[in-house]
Amino acid sequence: MMRRRTTLLASCTALALALGATACGGGPVAAGGGGKELSGRTITVAGVWSGSEQKNFQKVLDAFTEKIGAKTRFVSTGDNVSTVVGSKIEGGNAPDVVMVPQVGVLQQFAKKGWLKPLSKTTEKSVDTNYASVWKKYGSVDDTFYGLYFKAAHKSTVWYSPAALEQAGVKPPTTYDAMLKAGHTVSDSGLAAFSVAGQDGWTLTDWFENVYLSQAGPEKYDALAAHKLKWTDPTVVRALTTLGKLFEDKQLLAGGQKGALNTDFPGSVEKVFGPKPEAGMVYEGDFVAGVAKDQFGRKIGQDADFFPFPAVGGGTAPVVSGGDAAVVLKDGKDQKAAMRFLEYLATPEASAVWAEAGGFLSPNKKVDLASYSDDIARETAKSLTAAGDSVRFDMSDQAPAAFGGTKGAGEWKLLQDFLRDPSDPKGTAAALENAAAKAFQD
Repeated sequence: MMRRRTTLLASCTALALALGATACGGGPVAAGGGGKELSGRTITVAGVWSGSEQKNFQKVLDAFTEKIGAKTRFVSTGDNVSTVVGSKIEGGNAPDVVMVPQVGVLQQFAKKGWLKPLSKTTEKSVDTNYASVWKKYGSVDDTFYGLYFKAAHKSTVWYSPAALEQAGVKPPTTYDAMLKAGHTVSDSGLAAFSVAGQDGWTLTDWFENVYLSQAGPEKYDALAAHKLKWTDPTVVRALTTLGKLFEDKQLLAGGQKGALNTDFPGSVEKVFGPKPEAGMVYEGDFVAGVAKDQFGRKIGQDADFFPFPAVGGGTAPVVSGGDAAVVLKDGKDQKAAMRFLEYLATPEASAVWAEAGGFLSPNKKVDLASYSDDIARETAKSLTAAGDSVRFDMSDQAPAAFGGTKGAGEWKLLQDFLRDPSDPKGTAAALENAAAKAFQD
């Protein structure tokens, strides 16, 4: 998570797209450089986004072009960012900037010597306007490489107010109450939850919220750093808790098979699309962007959220994720790339996407009025107010082989667990084997 896909963090299956933005001269001059200086240049920016997220990020790229003069080209990598970027570097076709959705991938890139430290201008913006946790997650061995531009609030359960009203249930405040409310929704004719099991990263987010609330922040940090084994009883307990939902065909839209055939955008469609199949979908704040842009839902009226509820006597979790912008050493235009990151560090850049929706910035200087609706303002305020207590998406902190690769590691093992949740201990052992190997590498 910000997984997460990053974020955090959306599911991407799009083929690489090259979207060119036209240069506009004569606009206002940016800090540290004028339009003339960078006109005629082009930077390539790679990221996981597709669909409405890609469209909204394109608005940010266009605003940069208008302000600085450099053209941009966006390339969608899909989920396997490290593999795609690695092959582009090897082929002599490295992008200038990569929006990295996992802390583990950022660390991997830095250790391979692929990244350039960010400029003092960008660093100063982050020191002044961000909680220190964001700089920590963007740094490797005290060198600042990654600017967190887009964050995700990954502790939000989205629902159709009409579906909950029809069932006569109110947003729950505990996990058990949520499952109970789910049965009531199911009895009224809709499945309770739409689960995006085709995308393994969504399942890691389910696990992390349950684990953080049930086991607490210290254990969460230890497990994230692999200082605690995945065979620990706290992991087995969290899997058992999650299994209660996964094994209940009455709660899952389409049952386990249906969930495993549903990707992230599809899971949102099953709640907010033209033919609703479920009343609720758990994922980050970016659900709102899909519900609004693709299905015309009015956020706060046709689509709303409640905080992920407390599990087993713990406190309600706050898990975050995010996409960090990094500059590759092998990119074609270092100067324009660095200027682009200086631009991304400004509240002005974040306001462009905030107005479009489906976006949160960890930058405290972004005016809450920039956000497109009250729900976005509420989640943005909650994220920045959490300060250094934000717990970053656990799978995003792991090496990519364990926490960020389609069809492997934690993503695949939790898909296997969704298919058959009968052996939490066996799943924990398989997770430990995969984690031990990945952290050793």
